[in-house]
Amino acid sequence: MSLPLPMTILELSDYNIYIGSIGLELSPLVAKGNYSQVAILVDENTRQHCLPILSKSLNADFRIIEIQAGEWHKNLDSCRHIWEEMMKYEMDRHSLLINLGGGVIGDMGGFCAATFLRGIDFIQIPTTLLSQVDASVGGKLGIDFNSIKNSIGVFQNPQAVFVDPEFLKSLPNSEIRSGFAEVFKHALIADADLWSELFKLNDLSEIDWAHILARSLRIKQHVVEADPLEKGLRKALNFGHTIGHAVESFSLKTDKPLLHGEAVAIGIVCESWLSNQAGDLSEIELKEITNFVEKIYPFYTFDETNFPEIMAYMKKDKKNRAGVINFTFLNTIGQATIDQTCDEKLIEESLLYYMANK
Repeated sequence: MSLPLPMTILELSDYNIYIGSIGLELSPLVAKGNYSQVAILVDENTRQHCLPILSKSLNADFRIIEIQAGEWHKNLDSCRHIWEEMMKYEMDRHSLLINLGGGVIGDMGGFCAATFLRGIDFIQIPTTLLSQVDASVGGKLGIDFNSIKNSIGVFQNPQAVFVDPEFLKSLPNSEIRSGFAEVFKHALIADADLWSELFKLNDLSEIDWAHILARSLRIKQHVVEADPLEKGLRKALNFGHTIGHAVESFSLKTDKPLLHGEAVAIGIVCESWLSNQAGDLSEIELKEITNFVEKIYPFYTFDETNFPEIMAYMKKDKKNRAGVINFTFLNTIGQATIDQTCDEKLIEESLLYYMANK
């Protein structure tokens, strides 16, 4: 029998992130809340693979609310189902919702909790690498609307976040790759030493996730605490996402949909090239980043005829201001600059740069 992982606790201003075996801290926290009702939000995948792990660790009665898995279900119809189930179970303002799943579950479950009866407590238990390192930290909650990602939402912090590497064992390699994009993005914008460590990897199975998750989450902790409402420094976390979100939205309407992190990896290559063109990121560093993405991620095929649709998604990005597409660029590996712009021709050339490196 394997021993529980030791717990690393990151203390934020009004909640903690617990990294390690979920059984060590969850039940005491739920008991302390003295909740009238506890419900667990799952999809068909986390109900099968993750709920049994949680059930062994949670010493409390609970209800189950199930939704369909996938980004295309992160919408108002799914929210309506969640709210209806909460009302059916007669949950009141002293109830707790535990969101057990990836970024869709965390974003949408948190949004539903934050708006139900003007707000009830919720706990995030991210089960994918992407949600463990990114989506569950920082209080950004929301859903997609009219094919625009996260265009309806709120800021609201959970009671706690539990990050247990045990859940990663059930994930396919594609999901690990997807989440890893956010890990090395954190390194690129804020931690050159972590990048040097990650750059040496040839196989993601070599990673000690408890160690890497703690380092990556400390970066996001620092950024989020300094800028909780994304008015300044926190925009650095958007590196790779302006182009990445647009490519992801485009892909979801094709027969080759990309996972979020796969699209962000494309965005990182493109926005690194734009950083180089702006005169900041060196040619050597650009090539280093490009080669690394090429080593870890399969090439995604699109062509110039798709550029207008991809640009149209970019122009609807919520980070834009006065109709101008907004970017975060790299000055050098480990240092980013927010609120950067460039013309559309350069953006299209950055996509051509990615396409030329297959």
